[in-house]
This record gives sequence, C-alpha cells and structure tokens, in this order.
Amino acid sequence: MAGIYLDNAATTALDPEVFEAMKPYMLNHFGNPSSIHSHGREVRSAIEKSRRTIAELLNTSPSEIFFTSGGTEADNTALRCSIEQRGITHVITSKIEHHAVLHTLQHLEKTGQIKLDYVPLDDKGVIDLSALKDWLKNHPESLVSLMHGNNEIGNILDIEEVSWICKEHKAIFHSDTVQTMAHYTHDLQEIKAQHIVGAAHKFHGPKGVGFLYINNDHKIHPFIHGGAQERNMRGGTENVYGIVGLAKAMEIAYRDMEEHHNHIQGLKDRMIQKLKVKVEGVAFNGLSEDSDNSLYTVLNVSLPPTNMSDMLLFNLDIKGISASGGSACSSGSDVGSHVIAELGNAAERPNVRFSFSKFNTADDIDKAVAAVAELYEQKTV
Repeated sequence: MAGIYLDNAATTALDPEVFEAMKPYMLNHFGNPSSIHSHGREVRSAIEKSRRTIAELLNTSPSEIFFTSGGTEADNTALRCSIEQRGITHVITSKIEHHAVLHTLQHLEKTGQIKLDYVPLDDKGVIDLSALKDWLKNHPESLVSLMHGNNEIGNILDIEEVSWICKEHKAIFHSDTVQTMAHYTHDLQEIKAQHIVGAAHKFHGPKGVGFLYINNDHKIHPFIHGGAQERNMRGGTENVYGIVGLAKAMEIAYRDMEEHHNHIQGLKDRMIQKLKVKVEGVAFNGLSEDSDNSLYTVLNVSLPPTNMSDMLLFNLDIKGISASGGSACSSGSDVGSHVIAELGNAAERPNVRFSFSKFNTADDIDKAVAAVAELYEQKTV
C-alpha cells in the first residue's frame, strides 16, 4: 500500500528474511508436530530449535519458554493461573497497563477472586516505586503486574529493580514485555521475574504467535486445556510456521539491535525537533520526549485543540499517514485512551501516537510532520 506507516506499536511489517524462514513450513513441512512419523518429527525439530533460539537470546532454559497465540493469551495465562492456583488474594498493578492485563485483573476482582490495588503515578505516568515497596511490606507474597514499556506513552519501567523489590517481599512478578521484547535485551538471570511475554508481530514477525516465559520455580497448570502440547502447558496444535517466524524475527532483532536502535532513535528525535518548529504549542505525553526513559519506537504527541480535533487521525489518513490515538486493541471505542485520561491531559487536546520501525526513513518523518503542520494551518479554537 502507498502511504507512510507510523503505527508500528500496533503491528510491524513482516521482515522478508522471516518470511523466507517460514515458507518451507507453510508449503512443504506440514506434518503435525505431535505425530511420531517422519513428517511430524521434522516439524517438531523446528519447534524445539526455535525454543532453544529464544531461550538463548533471553539467557534462560528452553524448558521455561511456552508458545502461545500472542501477548494477550500469555498475559491471561500467567495472571489467571498464578492467582487461581496459588491462592493469590492481593494484586497490584497500574491504571495505565495494557488492557490484556488491566481487564483480566479487573474481571478477577469483580468476581471476588482478588483485591486489586493500583500503584500511584505522577502526571507523567511514572510509577512510584517507594509506594510499591510500602504496599508489599503490608501485603507480602502478593502478585505484581507492571509493564516494561508502555505501548501508548512509551514510559520504560526499571524492570530489573522492580523484580528485585518483588523478590525481597516474596511477591510474584509478571511483566508485559510485549513492546520491549526484541527491541531491548532481557537477561532473565538478572531480571527476577516469574513471567514475561512476547508477541512476534511487534518485531517484524508473524501475527498470531507469541510466547510466555514461566520461571522453573513457579510452575502453573494450563490455561487452555486439550492436548498435551507444549509439555502439557497449552492444548492445541502448534502454529509451526508462526513459531519458526517468531524465533527468526527475534534472532534478526538481536543481531541488528544496536543499528536499528540508533536509526529509529534518530527518526524519533527528528520528529520531536521538527514538530516543535512547525506546530506551536505541541507537547509530548508521558516521558515520550525523554530518550533515556522512553521507548525509542514510540512518540506520543499532544497537539493544540483545533476545529478538527475529533477528525485529526482521519485527516492524517487521507494525507497518507497511518498513526493512532492509542492502543490498536481499543480502536473502534469512543471512550478514548485510558492511559491519556489517567495522566489528566485535557480532553480537548488531540493526542497522536507515532511509532517507528527499521523500515521508516527520514523522508517519512518529514512528510508526516508536514502533514500535521498543514492541518494546523487552519485556525485553532
């Protein structure tokens, strides 16, 4: 499709190198990996090779990696099974988590299974770690779920520090790492988390496949029952070519991480500077403008109110710019971003999330800024 794609936090384009790795398992190697004949053994070998690749990149054991349909299933499995099987009654999270976490925990509270508390945030969405420590002193052996990188405003949590805080208080720590997986390194010997998750389509892999890391010291039972796949942890025939693509995409991401980080950070910095020049009154939500404390892939822009605030994304789309107002998982909803609302930002200011990938160029950024500036040539209200 023609146009400029700046919604990579929602999904990324499939890397051609990943597609080439997947193709044999789409066309030729079609056996069921649970079958004992040669066709089945062939694809079983590909799954286990992929598991080893991911485990090596994360500095952990293959026995701790379980394949899922994506981040949402992985989050649900980790949270629901930990709470139900370990008798967890207290959980702490934040009000700016992804809905895969937030809605799951709110449902469990509504049904009376847990008491849910929210860690305080400042007006930039920064989590108060002192308050987290105080809460855990009073509620030891609880569960904490805090995301590593916020998918809307880009804030990065010190995941290693939080993991050690939880370890000190014997709390289970789950982190939604979907936005940081394969964009940053995760050393699971240093990060003392019981669960982290990944989704292939966030780093140029295929949609519909992800994984859940379950620490060997924190065994849980399956969330999806059926067959004995994934070592009895997830029923259902494996998405073989998706798993192969997931592992290949992670391998490429780790191989080229520094190069891509520098390239994408340069694009983000370019957009920040040009927006400041071209759009009077522009601001940035959360820590989005802070390169040391936010995702290099995400920029959340707060724009001055105009007479077309409600139609800004639509008008950008007409100009060939694909961006979003928040999480793609909530598109179609007219309630707005729960993250932006929690920060207390004025509702009349339109907010746009631009998110970048290795396939974007400086020319993409210049055209996107020009499109925003052109829309703002109309009289503000």
